[in-house]
Amino acid sequence: MSRGRVLLVDDDRDLLKAAADWLAVSGFSVDAFHRPEEAFQALQREEPDVVVTDLRMPGIDGMTLLNSIVRQKREVPVILMTAHGDVTLAVQAMKQGAEDFIEKPYDADRLLSVLDKAVEKRRMKQEIERLQGLVREGGKAGNIVGDSMPIRDLRSRIATLADVDIDVLIIGETGTGKELVAQALHHQSRRASGPFVAINCGALPETIFESEVFGHAKGAFTGAISDRKGKFEYAAGGTIFLDEIESMPLGLQAKILRVLQERAIERLGENRVRPVDVRIVAAAKSDLSADILAGRFREDLFYRLATVDVRIPPLRQRRNDIGLLFGHFASLAARRYGRAERAVPADLADRLQQEEWRGNVRELKARAERFALGLDDPWPSSGRTADMAQDLPLPDRLAAYETHLIREALEKHDGNAARAAMALQIPHRTLNEKVARYGLQALRKLSNSANE
Repeated sequence: MSRGRVLLVDDDRDLLKAAADWLAVSGFSVDAFHRPEEAFQALQREEPDVVVTDLRMPGIDGMTLLNSIVRQKREVPVILMTAHGDVTLAVQAMKQGAEDFIEKPYDADRLLSVLDKAVEKRRMKQEIERLQGLVREGGKAGNIVGDSMPIRDLRSRIATLADVDIDVLIIGETGTGKELVAQALHHQSRRASGPFVAINCGALPETIFESEVFGHAKGAFTGAISDRKGKFEYAAGGTIFLDEIESMPLGLQAKILRVLQERAIERLGENRVRPVDVRIVAAAKSDLSADILAGRFREDLFYRLATVDVRIPPLRQRRNDIGLLFGHFASLAARRYGRAERAVPADLADRLQQEEWRGNVRELKARAERFALGLDDPWPSSGRTADMAQDLPLPDRLAAYETHLIREALEKHDGNAARAAMALQIPHRTLNEKVARYGLQALRKLSNSANE
């Protein structure tokens, strides 16, 4: 498989041929042009994964080509090749939409690294858009995002069980998406047109549980001024989801067991037996064996529920999905809150894979939403940063540490880049270049350009 398709533009024919040959040998597919207008015409016919263009060329220069691509092909990343004196202009180009820039004479390995990151980010964005398209087309059934083998197996098991009208026990750690799986089972079943009713067994007080779940008759207790359907009756023809069933008191477990066995309920304060046509899907954080041994959960109820089970893999067992999920959640949050979508740097996806994610997908989603809002860097800047960076290659570890120092300086000086540069003892121009390279532009929005 090609490392990516590159559209290369440079008016220097010798440099163009040398770069094209090097990229081709390195595994890229290359379309090389010495005239920018020909390159743009080729771009209209077929989109590459990335465009690499010289900044200064006669006629149509790199900035003009960049602006045309940003207007018409926003999703195609553009890498600029610049002379040393053009760094300030290159930083300005990144503000206008360029992906990155490389100074001439460029290091060949640096060029490959920049291209790999740009191609990976574009392909990840395309995959996110593909998955979000499936979500829009498939409704709730398409919301289980991921392409790792554990998630493919999970979707396959859901598809197998969905149309079999049998009770299911879902087992998964906190934050793995147990309700999402229950919804998928419902929406892919013959009961999809019926209600999906969720009950959090740990949130309902025992004193009102029977009334809420089974309903009550008029006069059953003080305040019961009329008959009321419970959730089981309300879910007729659909699915009841019993979340955190391990937290249900033993006395109530016996009553739920009876409903499972007889498919009938009695409203509180009434002797009449009412049949209910529901499918029951329960969820627990573990396989319940410890709760059964400790006497906290009825063994007969467990076996009645666990005729079949669905086990959700924790995020640490599907690390290849982390970058994809992060981008998906960040994109949804940006749309929901009316913010411009922020591109997720490829190296950030790598860093996120080093996290433990004890809160699983729920924790990742919260971090992605903060990233979309520009509230913080999704990689914690606490003491854990250095420990996590130990597993990264040396260049990435240095980049992570440099990013951390620049972030601290900008925050300390309220986003004023000139003062931050002085504190870091580097030229202002160098800081601007690094801010653009590491995606820290949002921190500079606080700065007062007049004071710089």
